[in-house]
Amino acid sequence: MRIQQLEYLETIVKTGSINEAAKQLYLTQPSLSKAIKELEKEMNIQILLRSKLGATLTDEGREFMVYARQVLDQVQLLEGHYQKNAIRKQSFSVSAQHYAFVVHAFVELIKTVKADEYQFTLRETETRNILTDLTSFKSEIGILYLNEFNHQIMDKLFKEHDLEFTPLFKALPHVFVGRPNPLTKKKSVTLDDLEDYPYLSYEQGDNNSFYFAEEILSTLVRKKNIKVSDRATIFNLMVGLNGYTISSGIISSKLNDDKIVAIPLEVDDSMTLGWIKHSQAQLSPIAQSYLEMLKEHIRGYGFEIIDDTKK
Repeated sequence: MRIQQLEYLETIVKTGSINEAAKQLYLTQPSLSKAIKELEKEMNIQILLRSKLGATLTDEGREFMVYARQVLDQVQLLEGHYQKNAIRKQSFSVSAQHYAFVVHAFVELIKTVKADEYQFTLRETETRNILTDLTSFKSEIGILYLNEFNHQIMDKLFKEHDLEFTPLFKALPHVFVGRPNPLTKKKSVTLDDLEDYPYLSYEQGDNNSFYFAEEILSTLVRKKNIKVSDRATIFNLMVGLNGYTISSGIISSKLNDDKIVAIPLEVDDSMTLGWIKHSQAQLSPIAQSYLEMLKEHIRGYGFEIIDDTKK
């Protein structure tokens, strides 16, 4: 087994395609395929599933990739110590539900990067995709919420995907509305107050289960429903249509959310927001830095970090 083969495999996993990986590595597709087949033969496992749609990791391949990433991280540290010009390009990926504090911490992280080259990815995506990104190693960290309604199903999925959930903070539900909305005159709102306003929620694709919804109280029947796929659109609809959504209450004014107002929602429920990772994976130093910046940003909004109360 050669380090180069692990680097080849890492590129294939990131791109999901042997052809695309070959282009990025300046190799021919046959030579790259041969290198991975030799690795599979030497390890006596099938690492990749190959199809017309691309290449994905097998169950054995996912386990192998956990150890491969640790080897590559150690190689990076070794090269960084002895060969200043041979450092691997810094990379980090996070997949998350649509939260401004996730983006804010991501921005702050990139500002600290001193390298001339890096590859960072932030995926604001459907809930099911977060789990898939973690198990396929497209992302190192995932961020989502649990509550009384969804936690049993989500805990079951975490176990099935070999993922670990670590809570960050608990939040009471808030309604997000545009600043011109008449509801902003209230100190808090009830579900009855919201009845005549358009309800905005994030679509969940083919896995549009209530348990995957990013918003609590997803099973309630609303007269007016609008599904969206991104935060920019949902904010525009809050302002343009007086629509509302339900979230944690954290709004980052630094990321141009000044037109949106968070109002406490009078319901007996709460959200525990946290992060997930593959249970066999060790976080990279840059992932650890991201988590610290995430916690610092959350504390700035007056929340107590659940797993870090002594700091």
